[in-house]
Amino acid sequence: MKFAIFGDIHANLEALEAVLLDAADQDCTHFTCIGDIVGYNANPRECMRVVQQLDCPVVKGNHDEEASMSTEIVGLNPLAHRALEWTRDALSESDKEWLQELRFVRQVRDFTIVHATLDSPSGWNYVTNKFDAMASFAYQFTPVCFFGHTHAPRFYVKDQNVQLEMGDTIRLEEASKYFINVGSVGQPRDGDWRASYAVYDVDNQVVTVRRLDYDIKKAQEKILKAGLPEMLANRLTLGK
Repeated sequence: MKFAIFGDIHANLEALEAVLLDAADQDCTHFTCIGDIVGYNANPRECMRVVQQLDCPVVKGNHDEEASMSTEIVGLNPLAHRALEWTRDALSESDKEWLQELRFVRQVRDFTIVHATLDSPSGWNYVTNKFDAMASFAYQFTPVCFFGHTHAPRFYVKDQNVQLEMGDTIRLEEASKYFINVGSVGQPRDGDWRASYAVYDVDNQVVTVRRLDYDIKKAQEKILKAGLPEMLANRLTLGK
């Protein structure tokens, strides 16, 4: 059994399609989404439909939450603020209701999914180092938890201490716990522009982060055509 674990799609349909094609090539039979389906890019409704058709477990991201609300947008940088205003206008009321009903944390089989942190899943805090990860490990009751939010893949491992392990693949050991960031499908920020997601091979207890080329030019053209800020198109190339 293999799970494709993906998130931070951010309305990038071209990147999402590339991920799902690769997941099929990797013989993934199950799918799980760690949130932020919408925001930043130009295909929020189309990406929502793809995820809905997968009929897979999904948790809510901060952009999903903000896009589903009618209250004033506060606390976001100008790019995110402008993109969320545009996204709210692009979504139907039924789209917003679906996003509102998403849970913050879910257990799937023998692992957990959350968008940001387990200690405060609706607080949208960032895990950028092993000290941040320690707080989530205190609330993690499964051997593995997959998360996103920072748009940068990372493996945090807890045995006697908490350590950050780099690389593309990690083998899970029974004596340890794992808090794994699967990176971003639609707007990577680790300096690598390629779409990121993870394959969890349950039978062999191996997690692999995969990076994929996609039609980035088409995604950028859609952003500009939609009237979204040019910087949102440019940053896709930069991977930042």
